[in-house]
Amino acid sequence: PRLRIGAVLLAAGEGRRMGGVAKPLIRLQGVPLISRLLVALSGAGVDEVVVVTGHARHAIEDEVRSFVVTLAHNDAHADGQQRSVRVGLAALGGSFDAVIIVLADQPLIGASDLTELIGAFKKRPAGHVVVPVVDGRRGNPVVIDDVALARVLASDANLGCRHLIDREPGLVYAHETANTRFVTDLDTLDDVRDLALRTGWRLELPALEPTTS
Repeated sequence: PRLRIGAVLLAAGEGRRMGGVAKPLIRLQGVPLISRLLVALSGAGVDEVVVVTGHARHAIEDEVRSFVVTLAHNDAHADGQQRSVRVGLAALGGSFDAVIIVLADQPLIGASDLTELIGAFKKRPAGHVVVPVVDGRRGNPVVIDDVALARVLASDANLGCRHLIDREPGLVYAHETANTRFVTDLDTLDDVRDLALRTGWRLELPALEPTTS
């Protein structure tokens, strides 16, 4: 049977390691990363998407205005990603069989990658969080069920923790894959340059947004 799937797209980060660049607005081949991800989520058949804003809120809201999404603002985005996860999950309407938590700085994630994760979630033998693992490296996005969702909302689980698999083996199902798109993200300006050199694609940075202290 078809699953009812929600998604939380995290677009609140301050881009501190890039000096204030709003990473969701980085353009790859002329298209902002956040728009690419929203198209991918639609293509994967996701029923509802919550976009969590924080840094560069108004610019990001303007960019997603043409998409059917729910906007949720994290006014404490400087406190870290986990607060944004909780804000996004709390803003989802109704109940879902699975929720995908997506980072807005993953430039290569497409509908087929999300479909791969949804398939892994359906077939998992155990666990409440599906995490892609590539050559021992933990990747993103992750897919969670209602048990994990309840734990996150109760501030009991940090899905962004790189050691989650080791600390919570009963909670996590590691989806072993050779798909390197799950471990490709843009944290620094060097990451942007490296991706441009590796792919030959054009990447353009948005105007800098001041970070909060």
